[in-house]
Amino acid sequence: MTHRILFVCHGNICRSPMAEFRFKQLVEEAGLSRHFEIASAATTSEEIGNPVYPPARRELASHGIACDGKTARRITHADYDYYDLVIGMDEENRYDLMRLTHGDPQGKISLLLDHTDAADRRYHQRDVADPWYTRNFAATWDDIDHGCRALLQELTGD
Repeated sequence: MTHRILFVCHGNICRSPMAEFRFKQLVEEAGLSRHFEIASAATTSEEIGNPVYPPARRELASHGIACDGKTARRITHADYDYYDLVIGMDEENRYDLMRLTHGDPQGKISLLLDHTDAADRRYHQRDVADPWYTRNFAATWDDIDHGCRALLQELTGD
């Protein structure tokens, strides 16, 4: 079985590519790459074609992750049909995704931190901080790392 996962944020230059490449790294480390297809996209067209934002790229690099060649793209209706999970980073993303999909009829939309343990109030059911505004890419990394680890555990049962 292949899990097809699309991470989504506003512009696809910070949070969603960070999640895409962190999740790819975790899947590879677990020896499960052949069971996953992982990508990211934006809810808006503001950054289409732009590379990962330099501070986000540096944060990924500090954890041994390269994102060379990644450019922002916008989510499409075909993406919703294709991917098994469409995972936003914040409530604004969820709202935009619900509008795009006419209410998520296939039940594919969630937020990344929805996948964390409900007992861990530091993460569970809250937004991934947008480093475009906070300028705290390390805090965003922490949210994304925690969410991606929880998602992988949820999907694999490990």
